[in-house]
Amino acid sequence: MTDALELDALWAEFHRVVNMTSQELATWLRVRDAGEETEPLPEQAGTPTGQHVLAILQKRRTDLTDDDIRVMYEVVDSVTAQRDEANEPEADDTRRRHRLMTVGHDPLKPPHS
Repeated sequence: MTDALELDALWAEFHRVVNMTSQELATWLRVRDAGEETEPLPEQAGTPTGQHVLAILQKRRTDLTDDDIRVMYEVVDSVTAQRDEANEPEADDTRRRHRLMTVGHDPLKPPHS
């Protein structure tokens, strides 16, 4: 398991890069997966990683599992790499924006303060 200082830093960084609320992310995952004729159950919408991020957003730091911590590291690394790659996507780069939004990062949304 991660030590307390490392976990504090990860928790802060995760919540910095995941700039969508749990409600915004849940709505996005449902909208993203909705088809013309079918729509998944709300708890089944989105990618497994997106669902895991949503679950983490609804937890307290003391309730994190090792699997949660692994996903938090993956999301922080992924979002940071994609942002660095594109230097924050433009509004017309819809595909990249939507990919980032599946893990809770909307590049067009101002950062948490």
